[in-house]
Amino acid sequence: MLPRTNQIINAICCVLLLFAFSCKREKGLDIQNNDTVTIDSVFLLIKDGRNTSFTVLKRNNALKKAHEKADASTNDSLKTKYFSRLSLAYFRLNDSTLFRDTNKTTMELAQNNKDSIVLAEAHWDLADFFRNNVVQDSAYYHFYEAQKLYDELNNQAYSARMLYNMAIVQNDVRDYTGSEINLIRAIELLKPINYYNRLYSCYNALGNIATSLKEYDKALEYHQKASEYLNLLDSQDDLPMTQNNIGRVYQEQGKHKKAMEYFNMVMSFDSVFYKNTQIYAKALNNLAVSTSILNMDNDQLPALFNQAIHIQDSIKDIKALSLSNYSLGKYYLSKKDTITALTFIRKSKKHAEQSSSHGRLFQVLAVLPNIDPVNATAYAQEYIHLNDSLQQEERVLRNKFVRIRFETDEFIAQNSILDRQRQLWLGISIASILLGLLVFVVISQRVKNQKLQFQQSQQKSNEEIFNLMLSQQGKLEEGKHIEQKRISEELHDGILGQMLGIRLILTGLNRKTDEKTMDQREDFIKKLQLVEEEVRTISHELNHTAYEKVSNFIASIQDLLSTISVTGKFSYDFTYNEEMNWDQLLGDVKINIYRIVQECLQNCVKHAKANNIYVNFNTNDENLIVSIKDDGKGFETKKGKKGIGLKNISSRAEKLNGSYIIESEVERGTTVTLTLPKDKTLA
Repeated sequence: MLPRTNQIINAICCVLLLFAFSCKREKGLDIQNNDTVTIDSVFLLIKDGRNTSFTVLKRNNALKKAHEKADASTNDSLKTKYFSRLSLAYFRLNDSTLFRDTNKTTMELAQNNKDSIVLAEAHWDLADFFRNNVVQDSAYYHFYEAQKLYDELNNQAYSARMLYNMAIVQNDVRDYTGSEINLIRAIELLKPINYYNRLYSCYNALGNIATSLKEYDKALEYHQKASEYLNLLDSQDDLPMTQNNIGRVYQEQGKHKKAMEYFNMVMSFDSVFYKNTQIYAKALNNLAVSTSILNMDNDQLPALFNQAIHIQDSIKDIKALSLSNYSLGKYYLSKKDTITALTFIRKSKKHAEQSSSHGRLFQVLAVLPNIDPVNATAYAQEYIHLNDSLQQEERVLRNKFVRIRFETDEFIAQNSILDRQRQLWLGISIASILLGLLVFVVISQRVKNQKLQFQQSQQKSNEEIFNLMLSQQGKLEEGKHIEQKRISEELHDGILGQMLGIRLILTGLNRKTDEKTMDQREDFIKKLQLVEEEVRTISHELNHTAYEKVSNFIASIQDLLSTISVTGKFSYDFTYNEEMNWDQLLGDVKINIYRIVQECLQNCVKHAKANNIYVNFNTNDENLIVSIKDDGKGFETKKGKKGIGLKNISSRAEKLNGSYIIESEVERGTTVTLTLPKDKTLA
């Protein structure tokens, strides 16, 4: 039935495509009869290449012929479209080599022809390719590039879809905050156009993220919202997935009877086994888990688990197989049948490794030492290694996601600056020719006078700030003492959290009584004592040196924000790198940073009409980074005039051998980022 349906759909697409080209010809597209035949034949060959009812060999031959004809085309616009469709056809045929080749050609042709639609599609296809091959950073980058293009094309639906895809990639590497942000951005685009299907997907994803974060009330709220949008659709085929997700939330909360109600709803849904076999099998496993926890229907439980496993194995759902085998293993473990439990837990481990299901692998490695004590040490070491490597990998990927957005936006800002610079030089050249030397001398003298006045004003302001910073010292001492003492006590009491790795190894050793194991156990106990002594030493040292780590400069910034927020009627959030001793900054650096922040805050109140302002002081290996962000009206940076305030910021940044960037969009707020070299700012 399915191949026949595909044939009908492909035939309809072909007719519509040919009709579209006939319309173009009527509107003046100069294509001769022979060219028309070529156009028709290329698209028909591509259609054959995508027809899943044909053999792979026949599809490959069709695409090969289409490739040759497309390559020979002299019409750049048509050639771009040929390669775009060829690229997608090779992708769906799982021919990675030819897909990468045609996708690269598509991008080059689209860029040369300035065809943003095809270029966005090419980035989308490449992102899907990288996601399928678990290259998450590259997938995120190309989804992001596609999203920018769709945003420029004012295609809200596709822009939102790219944001959704970016969020899914971020969720896969446990970047939950970034994922939530992109999902909310997608929802903001989808609501005005009533795109209910995608709104359902976004709220469903938000619900799953909230479940992962153990925010169960919020998860239920999101899934309920997803259900509301699902009810607005003609098809209810996704309802079992939502019911299963809600059941999982209740299961995580320990409300197993409530969870079972939803799992039973899934399995009673009309034709769910045929329409959504994957969800049916998951619900079956989840039902068995809750039933086993409530000690109900014990004799039938293995059959339920095995039925889910059989279904998942038949559809090659490796990730779900890992969960079901793990659940069945836990069931046998609860029945004290460790031999059978070990068999299924090992299967779960194998499937988790095959599907890169790291969360499941953590669960398996935590259980294995208890049922396989012979290899307990190896399992514990594998757990620690996996945890360390995954944390590092996920941290690197999250940083890459941020860097992709930052570097792209920075590139756009730099191009904008270059455009303005070219216009400025052109204006100066014309003015110089027209006005001559006399005007130049007058302007030069005026600039000198203004610079002198500005320097005098800065000197006076610097003295005021210096006095303000001195006045803060007395207010900070008591607060410093209380806070540092609290940190010392918390560090001293938190020893157990740092002994997890050693405890896991000792868990495995506790079952053995041979001499070698006794020696190993004694060594690890000594290590525990060393850790305890080290933490106690750090705790006492921190308590004695607490007074040195509170920044008078930071307090001055906090007072500035507090004062201006009252008159400006806005809320603020001030964060900074607490490991950095900000009082080590040179006096001139602190004064100029203070003035830049003050100028930005005044602009937020006067021009942006902001309700919320976010200030962040951070560092990296080479630079100090100061960021001031608001949610105000924003402006078009290309059209914005450079007033005295921005000139002052520019002058101060230049004086500190630094640079600044202003990023702004209408109704999306403004961000000012100041970057200063560390080697020129620290005392």
